[in-house]
Amino acid sequence: MARRGRLSAHVGDARSIWDRPGDRQNGFPDDGRGAGHNGPVLEMSREEFEELVGEALDRIPAELTRLMDNVAVFVEDEPPAGEPQLLGLYEGTPLTERGEWYAGVLPDRITIYRGPTLRMCDSREEVVEETEVTVVHEIAHHFGIDDARLHSLGYG
Repeated sequence: MARRGRLSAHVGDARSIWDRPGDRQNGFPDDGRGAGHNGPVLEMSREEFEELVGEALDRIPAELTRLMDNVAVFVEDEPPAGEPQLLGLYEGTPLTERGEWYAGVLPDRITIYRGPTLRMCDSREEVVEETEVTVVHEIAHHFGIDDARLHSLGYG
């Protein structure tokens, strides 16, 4: 899979909003940095986080990336207002829903959010793992896999 620019991997497409309800946030006090955090916010530059997302994309098996089509991957610092715990977002039309009508459309969009990921993780290793899980989760939506199935597979 080729990456373009800093991080705009044009690959597949999938629809998802993933905020890991009830996961790590349970049992952690809300100290103003968002649920799911229990200490100082981990420091990591935008460039370093983009590199982690790129590495997660590179670990997607080539058999899958060859099947992906018309999607761009982006990193943003924060999710949309009102969704402070959102780690990733897929916006587009999954492969399973595309038909003859699907032509000449803008790329679908996967966005991975740095801020919430750093606030919920306590170490760089956790950020690496959480980023990979989030990337896989969002890409799975490209293939038409819904949240219920992803949860049963351990990705959410």
